[in-house]
Amino acid sequence: MQVTVPEPVASPLELDAALLQAAITLGLAGLSALLFQRYRKAYFGWWTVAWVLYVARIAAIIAFLVTAERWLLFAHQVITGWTALALLWSAVVFSHGSRLGRGHLVALLFPPLWAAVAVYRLESFLLAALPMVLFLSFATIWSARVFFEYRHRVRSSGATVLAVAFLLWGLHHLDYPFLRAQGAWAPWGYYLDIVFELAVGAGLLLLVLDDVGRGVHALSALSSDLQRTGGDDVLDVLLHRPLTLGTVDGTALFLVGAGGGRIAGGAGSCREWAGRSPPDAAAAAIGDAIERRRPVEVTGPDGGGYLAALPVFRGEEPVGALLLAGKGRDPFAALDDSFLLALGQQVGAALQNADLSRRLEARRLELERLSTRMVTQHEEERRRLSRELHDESAQVFSAVKMDLAMLRDSLPPAEASRLDRTLSLIDSGIGSIRSVVNDLRPSLLDDLGLLPALRSLAAESEARSGVSVQLAMPESLPPLPHEAELVLYRALQELLTNVARHSEARNASVELGLTVQGIRLSVEDDGLGLPAGARADDFERAGHMGLAGMRERVVSLGGSMEVHGLGGPHAAADAGGPPAGLQKGGSGGTPMGMPTGMRVEIRLPVTPTPASPAAAYPPPHPAAR
Repeated sequence: MQVTVPEPVASPLELDAALLQAAITLGLAGLSALLFQRYRKAYFGWWTVAWVLYVARIAAIIAFLVTAERWLLFAHQVITGWTALALLWSAVVFSHGSRLGRGHLVALLFPPLWAAVAVYRLESFLLAALPMVLFLSFATIWSARVFFEYRHRVRSSGATVLAVAFLLWGLHHLDYPFLRAQGAWAPWGYYLDIVFELAVGAGLLLLVLDDVGRGVHALSALSSDLQRTGGDDVLDVLLHRPLTLGTVDGTALFLVGAGGGRIAGGAGSCREWAGRSPPDAAAAAIGDAIERRRPVEVTGPDGGGYLAALPVFRGEEPVGALLLAGKGRDPFAALDDSFLLALGQQVGAALQNADLSRRLEARRLELERLSTRMVTQHEEERRRLSRELHDESAQVFSAVKMDLAMLRDSLPPAEASRLDRTLSLIDSGIGSIRSVVNDLRPSLLDDLGLLPALRSLAAESEARSGVSVQLAMPESLPPLPHEAELVLYRALQELLTNVARHSEARNASVELGLTVQGIRLSVEDDGLGLPAGARADDFERAGHMGLAGMRERVVSLGGSMEVHGLGGPHAAADAGGPPAGLQKGGSGGTPMGMPTGMRVEIRLPVTPTPASPAAAYPPPHPAAR
């Protein structure tokens, strides 16, 4: 018994519409094939297969309308089923990244078996056509569902267009056995198919553009973050930034090393991989990506989703791979391999820079510790010499003086006067020893504290050199570490000595005050200053080690020193340089209206105790703030 089918009516208008739809569907197949060739993504390939089958379906119905051959109706039914399977599989591959297995091929047998029954056994055309039409409609609506879910996840305009187009097209398929097969809606049914196909083509292009924009934005943001970030933060940024892509739910970084390598860190669903060997699926993808030097995508470790491995380079050699995992499709569908390879090179450079930064920071800390130890040993040596001079040399001189004084008293007056000059020389020697002892280890600093010691130092310098020293200091200071007090005392001692010896100045000013960052000491004079174009480093290289010694002491405590000289740009001895916009004499003018010859500022990051906040001791001059 054979099915009774409506008598074909091959009107020229319907044939033209069918031929137009076939041409547009063929163009859609060409677009999908071009996208597959460009990006090598499986779902583009399956969409190409689906559209080619759809063209064959239209060709079969056109041939049937012209010839009324029953086997063409059979072929139309079979190709309709295979088209539905291709569309359904394209959606599954797009949403879950599934791979084709032998079990899936069994489904290919359903369309020909049912078509044989429907065309050659059933009497009712509706019963014969309806199951295959429902299958095609189901596959199309399922594609719409996939794109609706994808749109909800990543907010893609292309996914929106595809979802709406597939949904309406799937509903439109349902009218076939009731209207189009009966000759109604001809040729408008074909025109509606054409509209939906054009919408699908536009959706595919928008989907690619959305992928490009979203991928480039995320990778550019990652690139920018890597440029701004250093040290241990690089790994954290590298692992968390890709999670902003809608289809990525886990990241990991594999680095080659002894024993084959390990996962250096993970985030999201790959967090548990950190410190371990990669899973088998990941290990295969990593090995393939490193060997082929290009991105590789495989099925996820749990048998679903995807796992993408991007090789990471250091120079020209791959040193690892950045792993991205997700439940849907990979997020780089529309990005060139060359772009992803450039990203891998940038990631490798960022990791190398981070490693160099860590090593440099460790070296810097080591040098700071060495400098601090040298300064401490220097002070210990000064203390030892001071004690030996005071306890031994000075006592010897005192004993000699006492013996000579007793001898003088026992001699006749004519001979005793000859010892007066000897006693005077011994007094000068004792005074010199006391001066050296005081320079080696200031007793005032130990006995009275920082502020009295600095005032005494300024008064002694003024009396000794004749240079007028003006002081601007608070009445009191919060407790400071002994090392900070010693650095400030030695710095002022060296600076006042330099003013007296080299500057030919008549006046000098000293400011000491607390700032938000710590404590600030500024010494300024009206002398010659630095020559035009000279830097403090030039004097250090020439053998003038006073500034170098000061800087080592200050840096050992985490502080900075700035030198500003009249007649040229300032020389900065701290890593960050002087404040922007600081002109000759400072941004707030010189202290006490004095013309500037040279200005030295020392800043130490000393935090006052809570009982004595910095606000209670404001610096005496705006330049100190």
